[in-house]
Amino acid sequence: MKKLVIILLLTGLQLSSMAQTQVWKFKTKDKIVSAAAITETMILFGSQDGFLYAINKGIGKELWKFKTQGEVRSTPKVEKGKVFFNSTNGNVYALNVNTGELIWKFTTEGEKQVDMWDYYLSSPKTVDNLLIVGSGDQQVYALDQTSGAKVWSYKTDGVVHADPLIYNQKVYIGSFDGNFYALDAKTGALKWKFKTIGDAYFPKGEIQNGASIANDMIYFGSRDYNVYALNPETGTGMWNMKERGSWVIATPAQSDKLTFFGTSDTHSFYCLDAYSSDIKWKLPLNERVYGQAAFYENLVLFGCFNGKLYAVEKQTGKLFWEFQTQASKQNWSTIYDDKGHFLPTFHYYGNDMSVTVKGEKQVMDLGSILGSPIIERNIVYFGSADGYFYAVRI
Repeated sequence: MKKLVIILLLTGLQLSSMAQTQVWKFKTKDKIVSAAAITETMILFGSQDGFLYAINKGIGKELWKFKTQGEVRSTPKVEKGKVFFNSTNGNVYALNVNTGELIWKFTTEGEKQVDMWDYYLSSPKTVDNLLIVGSGDQQVYALDQTSGAKVWSYKTDGVVHADPLIYNQKVYIGSFDGNFYALDAKTGALKWKFKTIGDAYFPKGEIQNGASIANDMIYFGSRDYNVYALNPETGTGMWNMKERGSWVIATPAQSDKLTFFGTSDTHSFYCLDAYSSDIKWKLPLNERVYGQAAFYENLVLFGCFNGKLYAVEKQTGKLFWEFQTQASKQNWSTIYDDKGHFLPTFHYYGNDMSVTVKGEKQVMDLGSILGSPIIERNIVYFGSADGYFYAVRI
C-alpha cells in the first residue's frame, strides 16, 4: 500500500506571506504556452502571435523579434550562436541569436493540432552537430545544425509533439500513437519502443509531452492516465502509477530521488518516490498543470492553468508562496467562488462542443501558465496565456 500524505489546502485562501516581487513583464499580442531559453544577457521565447522574441533579461526590453507565418508553441534551443525553434507553419528555424537574422529554415511535411488541448509543438534539442525535433507530420527529424539539411528522419504512426530527450547518444521521444521510442542519435535507427497500456477512453495511450531521465530511469506521462518509468537501455517498464480520471501531460521533474508532476483533470500536484512510485505527498489544486516543474533550493515551482505560479516545499508539499497573474486576479470571479471552487454556472465540458470551447477560453482568460518556469539565481521567468512574459523575484 502506497504511503500517502495529503496536503489540505484551500486553493482560494489568501496567503499571509509577503507577495513575490515582479521585476518586469513584457507584453506580446497572444498567448505564450511554451517555456523560454536563457543566455548570459537575454531571454528567448515564442508567442502565438507568430513571433520569437529576444528580451534583455535584466530589464525586460525587446532586443529583436522574428516573425513566422504560424504560432510559436515550442521552447527555443540556443547552441553555438544560433537559436532553433519550431512553428505551426511547419517550419523549423535557425536564427542568429544576437541579431535575429534568419540563417536557415527547414520545411516539414506539415503541422497538425490533434485537438484543442494539444497546446505544444516539439521543442528542438541538440546532440553533436544535429538538431532533433518532432513534427505534426508524425516524424522525428535530425537536421544539420549548420545548414538545416535533413540527416535522417524516423516515421511514427502519430503526431510527434513531445520534446526529444537526448541521453547517451540516443533520442528518446513519445508519439500520439502511444509508443515511446529510443532511436540512435546518429542514424535514427530504432533501438527499442515501448507501448503504453492504454485506457478504455484513451486506448492509444497518447504521449503528448517530453520525458526526463534520472536514477537510471526515464519518466513520462500519457493520456492513458499513467506515469511511466522505463529502463533507458532496454525499454523495460520499471513501474507505472495510474492517476484515475486524468491525463498526465506534464513532463515529470526529478530531484533528490523524487519525481514531481502535475495532473490534468484531477487538478493535483504529486511527489513520488522515484524508484518505487510510492506517493510522498499530494497537493490539491483547482486547475490543470501541464508544464514541467523547476527547483530552487528547497522549493519546487510550477505553473497552473488558474494563472498562478506556485512554490511549495519539496519534501513536504507545504505551500510557501504563490504569484498570481493580473488576468487571473481580474477574471477569477468568472469561474471561482471565494473559496476557490468552480461556480455552478461554469461548465468545463458539454455534449455541445461550443460549451467545451467556451469553458476552455474562460480558463485561458485567467492567464494560464502552461510552460515550465526557468530559474536563474533568484529570478523565475515564465510566460502566460495573458500574453505577458514575467520575471519574478523568488
